[in-house]
Amino acid sequence: MAGVQSSSFLISSSSSSSTSFSQRKPIRAAINFPRIGRRTNISLPTLQTKGLVEELGLKSTGFTPITENLRPTRTVDQVNARPDPLVVAKLYAILEAVADRVEMHKNIGEQRDNWNSLLLTSINGIILAAAAMAGIAAGGGAEVALKLSSTLMYLGATGMLTIMNKIQPSQLVEEQRNATRLFKNLYNEIQTTLSIGHPTVSDVKDAMERVLALDRAFPLPLLGAMLEKFPETAEPAVWWPEQRRRPARRIGGNNNNDWNGWNGKLEDDLKEITQVLRVKDKEDYLRLGQKALKINKILAISGPLLTSLGAVGSCLVGSSSWAAILGVTAGALASVVNTFQHGGQVGMVFEMYRCNAGFFQLIEQSIDSNLSEKDMERRENGEVFEMKVALKLGRSLSELRDLAAKSSHKKQDIDEFGSKLF
Repeated sequence: MAGVQSSSFLISSSSSSSTSFSQRKPIRAAINFPRIGRRTNISLPTLQTKGLVEELGLKSTGFTPITENLRPTRTVDQVNARPDPLVVAKLYAILEAVADRVEMHKNIGEQRDNWNSLLLTSINGIILAAAAMAGIAAGGGAEVALKLSSTLMYLGATGMLTIMNKIQPSQLVEEQRNATRLFKNLYNEIQTTLSIGHPTVSDVKDAMERVLALDRAFPLPLLGAMLEKFPETAEPAVWWPEQRRRPARRIGGNNNNDWNGWNGKLEDDLKEITQVLRVKDKEDYLRLGQKALKINKILAISGPLLTSLGAVGSCLVGSSSWAAILGVTAGALASVVNTFQHGGQVGMVFEMYRCNAGFFQLIEQSIDSNLSEKDMERRENGEVFEMKVALKLGRSLSELRDLAAKSSHKKQDIDEFGSKLF
């Protein structure tokens, strides 16, 4: 190759060992190379320098390939942008605790659901058996034994029903369901924070506060920490910590004209959405929750009262004509009341309404927290936040904006609820 000075090479081949080949004309082939001064568009493939160096053994001679010195240098901002390993470790520790909470609430919820069904069946069986004994004792026969057995069964059913009405197993099951769902939601949010990258100390504090707030809102123990099952009024459930100021975190470019996804129309729309949720959705669920609470209170008192009357009637069987009627009728009514209260899970319905009202209150507080923040950098990105609100309400972005427009035109009343999910 180094001896190329002309534009062609002559390659000839002849063979002296064979006479047939000697009689043939010589074969000539020409390979044209471009002249040095001529411009060409020939592109050569990139060579892998590292492989050549290893094959030629140039490392032993001290030769350093150029490509090894062309590593990209990191700026100070890129180095500082790396997540703090301690922060990441703390978030993973919280993530493990949250996963454990999910499993605990799930298992205990299944256990308390079994309580509800087993206690309901057992107590109804005891009540009906006691009523049957009272009726048989009134007809004669082993009157004393039947009277005593019926009275004891009624008293036992009264005690069991009182405890069951106090703890409200169906309501406990709904608490555990909500806790499981909310802890799963928190687990996913922490995973999202870790996958996006660059978590901060503020993220760790926020996750810790949310875990503790959920523990307070949905306690696992029954003694001492159990929620009040019969409050004076129905109030929204609160499972989130107090809203605090967010750290500055922008999504997108650093254009000064960019208001972190916020504008005047978006703020007005969200204010209208808040008004609709407050007046329509939350108020409606609190009203329904108040009705469910009153019904549950009446049923919780009526059940043990009827079983107590049945015990009195069965004890007085034979002494008066109305005693047997009272013993049998009270037992039948107590069984109906118990089935309606715990079979119909009235306590669960009250808890569901209470948590739904809390869901709308959380959306209201999130909107108010963002709108009250004057520093746009400390707000959640407006476009992302609007999409979150729309998804939580089961609406598209256009439907959410249409609802805000309807609310702005009808200041007194609007005939549409904010949520389409429930």
